[in-house]
Formats: sequence, structure tokens, C-alpha cells
Amino acid sequence: MLSERSIVHVDLDAFFASAEQLDDASCRDRPVLVGGLGARSVVAAASYEARAYGCRSAMPMAEARRRCPGAIVRPVRMRRYVELSRQFMETLRSFSPAVEALSLDEAFVDLTGTERLHGDPAHTVRRLVDCVHVSTGLHCSAGLAQSKFVAKIASDLRKPRGLVMVPAAGLMEFLAPLEISRLWGVGPVAAERFRRLGYMRFGDLQSATRERVLADLGSAGERAWLLAQGIDERPVESDHERKSIGHEETFGEDITDPRQLREILLRQVESVSGQLRSRGLSARTVTLKIRRPDFTTMTRQASATAATDSTAQLWRTASALLDAWRAAEWSPVRLLGVSLSGFGGVEEVEGLFPDPDAARERRLDAATDALRRRFGESVIRRAGGA
Repeated sequence: MLSERSIVHVDLDAFFASAEQLDDASCRDRPVLVGGLGARSVVAAASYEARAYGCRSAMPMAEARRRCPGAIVRPVRMRRYVELSRQFMETLRSFSPAVEALSLDEAFVDLTGTERLHGDPAHTVRRLVDCVHVSTGLHCSAGLAQSKFVAKIASDLRKPRGLVMVPAAGLMEFLAPLEISRLWGVGPVAAERFRRLGYMRFGDLQSATRERVLADLGSAGERAWLLAQGIDERPVESDHERKSIGHEETFGEDITDPRQLREILLRQVESVSGQLRSRGLSARTVTLKIRRPDFTTMTRQASATAATDSTAQLWRTASALLDAWRAAEWSPVRLLGVSLSGFGGVEEVEGLFPDPDAARERRLDAATDALRRRFGESVIRRAGGA
């Protein structure tokens, strides 16, 4: 037992790229980039072989191919990824009903209280990792700790195929040497502010008094100080308890090209709408989240009278929110995210009198998915334009 709670964070390694390597033997052990080939296309995912050349997600595809000329480029196949994600989540739910999906390839699992059924959590998490590989053919990394925050950090430390378990007794020692940039919500600009104040690593926050950190960092200091101690009481929220489904990305370099930003947003909408459909849900509300280089964060939201699970409809709403923000206050972007809320069941999408336009959108989604499997670059280029 680690503590009163046993939380696992599980993350499929280089999910989209690994799926391509799984399905195509010619891609295995070779650098793979997932995304389009258009002039403004971006990398949706890079295999670990491609990452060795400096390639990463959200990088312009042209730059990634310059860094790794021998990379195999594959189009995004969202339907296949949703299928694998469903198998992944079903495997996790076989160990606990408390599974909180963060994206198609990432989730928290609460193993607290499962000892009588599965045994010690340290043993259970090893079985869980093995079962994910058997059910999906993919590898994952996992972290086991007493809180969501620490479990997430642990799973990131030894990718790929890493398994890190943090006992409660060694929690402070585990966190102390970690760089301050690993704090949730601390990007490059904020990290530099922390460093100027003398907070280089978690241990610097641990050794400071709460009062001093609050004086130095204001309201953000309270959260930073608590996380540095490993204090995070947030529960794992299962699908039925969750109030929203979202996907966001913090970029290594600010995004200055509006077309590139739209293409990234499109991929995020595809991800969250795929999660909706895989869970039999629909959503009324779309929320756009934007963070500037100075760490100023804004949200824009729009709600419809009827819930939908249509990628096309959700994309129209999300892209309209982005366009409105661009027209009013465009600036380089450090973080971009989209989330869906106001859930309904799939039956709510159909209604008593099916809307011919909505039915057409669903057929268009199916056709687009089929086209993306074969001609992903053109689909992404068309929808990602300014």
C-alpha cells in the first residue's frame, strides 16, 4: 500500500505513431511522423525514433522532415485511434470503475479499495500495463502514487514503457530534485519567473514557508507550494461524473501562424469528439482556452440548444470562437485547448424527429474518416486553413 489512496496515471507511448507502427510492419523501429504533407501542416505525433532527431508534435511538418529526411509520414486515421482508445479504456475499467480519461491515450485509474479483488496496487499496476499491451498491441507508461499530480509526473519520467511507483514515505524526496517546469500550468515564461525568485526545483518550494511563497508568487503561490509537497486531493472522476472532456497543448515555441493554430485546434476537436462518440455522449457547450506568452489565459465559450457528437458541428463552433478571438485580440499563443461540456446521451442527438442536416453531418463525418485513412493530408489541409 502506498497511502490512503492509490492513483495510477497511464499514458500510451507516442499513441498515433505507435498505432501506425502496429498496423504496418514496414514502419516498426523506424521514424514515423503522423500528419499532413501540406505547406502548413503540423506533426500530430512523432515516434520515439523520430523524436531522436528533434521532431515533436505541433512542429511544422516541413521542419520535422528537414530534421529527419528518412521519416515515414502517415496521415491521421482518427477512426482507428478511437477504436484503439476504446480497447485501452475498457482494459483500464476492468481493474477499477473509477477511470478518468484525459484524452484518447491517457487516463487516471483509482485503485483505492481494490486490494481484495486485485491484490496490492504495486502488483496490480504491473498487471494493468501488461493487459494494455495484450488488448491493444501498444505499450504504455504508468505512474503509481497517492495523488493525481504525482502519478502524472511519475508516468512521464521514464518514457517509453516506463513504470514508476512513488511510495508515500519517499514522496518529498522523489519530488525535491524535479525541475520547477514540471509543475502543472508552469510554462517557460512562468518557470523563468519562478527561477528569478530562487525556485529552481520542487525542493526550493518545499523548504520555503507557505507565507514566503505567497508573498513571492501571489495567489499562484498557494497552489505551487501545495503541489511541491505532493498535496493534491482531487478525486478521479469517472466518465459519468466528469463535467467536461478536453484536450490542450502547451507548445515549446509560441505559435505565430494562424493557419497552424487552426490545424492544431482541428486535431484537438477530432480527439475530443472521438471521445464523445466512444462513450455514447453528446455535448452542448464548446470552450476554447488560449494562453499567451505572458501567461495570460483566456477562455471563449459557445453553447447550442441541442447536444451533438458531430466532429463537423463541433469544429464549426470551435473555429468560430478562434476566429472571433483572432479578430479582436490576436497574439502569439503558448497554449491552446478545447473542451466539451453540457453532456447528453446519444439518443439526444437523434431526437424524436431526426434532423436531415444533422444526419448529413454524421454521414460527412464517416466519409471524412474514410478519406483521412487514405488521403489524410488533403482533409487536414482543407479544414486547417485560415
